[in-house]
Amino acid sequence: MKIYPFFIPHEGCPHTCRFCCQRAVSGQTQAPSPRQVAERLQDMLPSRGDGEVAFYGGSFTLLESALQRQYLGQVVPFIKAGRVSGVRISTRPDAIATETVENLVDGGVQTVELGCQSFCPEVLAASGRGHAPADTEKAVRVLRSRSLRIGLQLMPGLPLGSRAEALRSLRWALGLEPDFMRIYPTVVVRNTLLEDDYRRGCYKPLDLEAAVSICAEMLWNCHRAQVPVIRLGLQATDGLERSGAIVAGPYHPAFGALVRSRIWRRALWSVLPRTRSGEVRVHPADLSDALGHRRDNLTFFYSRGSRPAFRSDETLPRNHFSLDHQTYLVHENAAFDPL
Repeated sequence: MKIYPFFIPHEGCPHTCRFCCQRAVSGQTQAPSPRQVAERLQDMLPSRGDGEVAFYGGSFTLLESALQRQYLGQVVPFIKAGRVSGVRISTRPDAIATETVENLVDGGVQTVELGCQSFCPEVLAASGRGHAPADTEKAVRVLRSRSLRIGLQLMPGLPLGSRAEALRSLRWALGLEPDFMRIYPTVVVRNTLLEDDYRRGCYKPLDLEAAVSICAEMLWNCHRAQVPVIRLGLQATDGLERSGAIVAGPYHPAFGALVRSRIWRRALWSVLPRTRSGEVRVHPADLSDALGHRRDNLTFFYSRGSRPAFRSDETLPRNHFSLDHQTYLVHENAAFDPL
């Protein structure tokens, strides 16, 4: 689904989360006015389409009610004209109530993303989130009652977090049966409280290897639960790419590719040690993930004495590979422990 994003950085947010600086993440310092939203939509939307207009970067349901209606009201004519199917918003789990949801539905909202970040009370408190796991559960129930699509966001590597905590949070999130998820390993962004913690030695972020390993395990479990992960890691923006925006932590512009290729590495290595070489055939769309970012999977195999040769094969289904005339399913051979 095509997304037409508008960023309203920090608008409506009642808390200062230790990790958060939406202005740096989005590269945008000011929210557009409702009129500017309408003007931009006129230019960016196709004559017919089924995408969603999205309001990200703030807590939409905590905006003044009048401003919520103004933003949504600018999109409704485009929905009626068939140029877009509806609206997607992001908000806090403790900012969802029955009356709020009724107003969202009336305004064309069909998808709500909840920034739950963790289901561990201690991690949420240490991160300055200001809500509890029960708030997410309640919000999901209310949104489900109006048949809205629900996305949940998790952030492994928050203060007091761990691999075990990240997987427990994922298990809790998947138990709520979201329609999709986003997984963002925590990075230290300039001008945040977390930067202060990091510089004082009070917080140690995940390194890139640990973040890729944890997120690969999380992605594998999401696939097993048939819940799509629509984003892994922060999206590369001009704001993030600017020198100094990221102070520390596992930021990488191709983080999603690193995670997917790690799953491929585990799957391939479950078979390659028995053969040491041979021709590995994969669907062309999977070849880059099988080889790894900058071919680092090949480097891994070569360093361990295996010399596979990779070939594209359009007859193979996605997420499968063939070796020695036998076909394997990637996620079955990645061999993580299920939650």
